Amino acid sequence: MAEGRGERLRVQVLNQISAQGLKRLPAERYEVGKEVGDPDAILLRSADLHHAPIPASVKAIARAGAGTNNIPVAAMSARGVPVFNAPGANANAVKELVIAGMLMAARNLPAALRFVATLDAKAPDLEKAVEDGKKAFAGFELGGHTLGIVGLGKIGCLVADAAIKLGMDVMGYDPHITVDAAWSLPSQVKKAASVADVLKHSHFVTLHVPLVEATQHLVGADNVGLMRPGAVLLNFSREGVVNDDAVVAALERKALGAYVCDFPNPAIHGHERVIALPHLGASTREAEENCARMVIDQLRDYLEHGQVDYAVNFPSVTMARESAWRVAIANANVPNMLGQISTTMAHAGLNIHNMVNKSRGEMAYTLVDVDSPVADAALADLRRIDGVLSVRYLPEPAA
Repeated sequence: MAEGRGERLRVQVLNQISAQGLKRLPAERYEVGKEVGDPDAILLRSADLHHAPIPASVKAIARAGAGTNNIPVAAMSARGVPVFNAPGANANAVKELVIAGMLMAARNLPAALRFVATLDAKAPDLEKAVEDGKKAFAGFELGGHTLGIVGLGKIGCLVADAAIKLGMDVMGYDPHITVDAAWSLPSQVKKAASVADVLKHSHFVTLHVPLVEATQHLVGADNVGLMRPGAVLLNFSREGVVNDDAVVAALERKALGAYVCDFPNPAIHGHERVIALPHLGASTREAEENCARMVIDQLRDYLEHGQVDYAVNFPSVTMARESAWRVAIANANVPNMLGQISTTMAHAGLNIHNMVNKSRGEMAYTLVDVDSPVADAALADLRRIDGVLSVRYLPEPAA
């Protein structure tokens, strides 16, 4: 049966999502809300889906943010369900917070604010107390110091550009840098050979990598000692990228000057040289709107046309509509799948007008435009092919 013919698509929203973003789901086409039953898609930010039942009706999951650690991506891949995110949409907000973090550490602002809060505003010697006390908070300027950046995606590139404009020297490391990122990276950035190279030669080190097995405790007991005495480590990436116990030990022995992060936890809470912010990285009105708009547009394009862009578990596949009848197929990336799909369609009397197939790791995805309507029996035959994970029929709605 065709999806969405004669009835609205259902989107369950699990967190507060920007109203400006939600306006991109037209009411005549979509039913949107927290209590929506049998949803076609789930839209969320921080809600944890690892221990929540995900209805069989769900065809896509979209997170209005970059990370997808709160979503069981592997399980969704096995069901042929793409997981969308919004990489780069909050990049400017994070960039500004990184700069703020460096300034807070360099100028001892948190300690200075705590000192001022203890002063008696009515005391006759207030001015003298201020002048006497400020000596303890003298800091240094950012210009002329070296910032090391690990991870040169959209955020890393923006941070590099901002730091250069502040007069800093910048070195960066990213073994998986994309072509787009390489083009946008300022030419003044010095290429580092490794994470260790960055740690050894930087006054500030900021981390901008996803949390995967290879980046778990990327900075920890085995390498935090490489940092310069007095250096500042910043983590606005993910909590597990840094081994907090190792960082606290380095702070205690004065091998590290300060740790600035967005992830308060018991290991670092209350330490005088830790600046822990309450997950503020993407907490701006602009970032929330950008993330919502980006991911909702992706979700609509998938639900209505089967096209995939910025899914963490599917290849990117786009194809201009050349007929009114489209079939979208997610399948295991194994030999002869295209042959079986084409043969099954031919046996159903369907003429393939256009086809695009791409793969990503163990996942493959195919869009097929055909010259005539597709019967339920043909769709059932496609679903019976060994290795096919999902089949969606997406005819254009009648005018």
